[in-house]
Amino acid sequence: MHRVVTNSKFILEATGGRDVGHKLVIGVCVILVWLGAGALVAADLNGLPKVVDFGDKVCIPCQLMAPALAELKAEQAGKLQVEFVAVGEKENLPLAEKHRINMIPTQIFFDATGKEVWRHEGFISKHGILLKWKELGADLNAFGPTFKRLEAAAKDERPKDQVCFMCDGDVDPKTMVTVPTEKGKVHLCSAHHLFVMLSCLQKDVEATEKAAEIADAVSGKPIPALTATFLYGMEEKTGRPTVKAFAERAEAEKVRQAEGGSIVGYEVLKRKELANRCGFCDRAVYPEDVALVKIDGLYSWGCCAHCAMGCAVRTGKDLEVHQPDGLTGEPVTVKTLGGYVSSIEPKTAVAWFGKRKNAEGKFVTAGCFHQGFFVNEENLKKWVEQHPLETGEAITIEQSLRDKMALSPGQVQKACKIGECSPK
Repeated sequence: MHRVVTNSKFILEATGGRDVGHKLVIGVCVILVWLGAGALVAADLNGLPKVVDFGDKVCIPCQLMAPALAELKAEQAGKLQVEFVAVGEKENLPLAEKHRINMIPTQIFFDATGKEVWRHEGFISKHGILLKWKELGADLNAFGPTFKRLEAAAKDERPKDQVCFMCDGDVDPKTMVTVPTEKGKVHLCSAHHLFVMLSCLQKDVEATEKAAEIADAVSGKPIPALTATFLYGMEEKTGRPTVKAFAERAEAEKVRQAEGGSIVGYEVLKRKELANRCGFCDRAVYPEDVALVKIDGLYSWGCCAHCAMGCAVRTGKDLEVHQPDGLTGEPVTVKTLGGYVSSIEPKTAVAWFGKRKNAEGKFVTAGCFHQGFFVNEENLKKWVEQHPLETGEAITIEQSLRDKMALSPGQVQKACKIGECSPK
């Protein structure tokens, strides 16, 4: 919620950003900007681009922006001018009227010639400002993480039938799921990933179910998934479900007597497996594996760190994301406001954008199982060292959100669906 200036009075209103469509021009010049009712102040003689934030000291979004603006001013000294105009002060109202300020906070970006190149109404983060200036072509001091690895540290020499189609993990012969497709057999590491696959299909779901085979936990021989008997339990430490398939109920009962759990059929298992979905892409998830996402107070999940951020564009709501560090499990908590990151704990947290080359040699997403948040860049580097096949780069968490906010409704609808963004 942001404030609107109308005849020097404030009322509450929600808003979003607006691009005025100009290109940035860098040059040597003088900018004249109103800073009071009657005074003019010359801009930096080096002709720097400028961001002016019109706000007020009692506005909550403005208060959230204050430390970010201070950091921005210090970190980009000599590259970018940063100014704040308190429109609640009477002498600044003519300036607000001059620049058509309808609500606060409003940020106006001026290039080095003094031309307005973009404006945004509402809260915007420090990295949101920096990323927009970068998009406009401004010469800024370096910001954000720099680590990347675009070539794998080892060659994947595993046979194709030992690599899970969904997660690229190892396939245990005693839990293997096999699904015939037009391009050959697809192998999955577990019953859970069969249901993840089903939740990602855009067609032929029933045919895929009928054709799927799962390994008998005793013999390892394939049996139809639809007629299998399943032993459903959970890990003691995490509560994550465990699923074993059996050709005979009697064999399942023997294992149940030794290990505990419940014996269920395919339909019961299916309902449980598909009960929890990603709030962005609808992919089936185990809550123990994924990010908790509070969407304007409602609880949901994010199948990966980036899809968790994508809940903002799908719902248009503010988020609170709780994502475990990919290396240690330490919590990374991210809050958004108006489509931008408003807080990150810890502040050192970074995102990993897993990507790989497709058949045309272009980098594309490596998929949801190859993304993550980390409490700092050091943890990320250690995780990458432990996973020699991973390729990608570190990005800011704001960039993760910006990438999702840029998606069209049609792209959101197709997100994470098999055949749309899979690099395989």
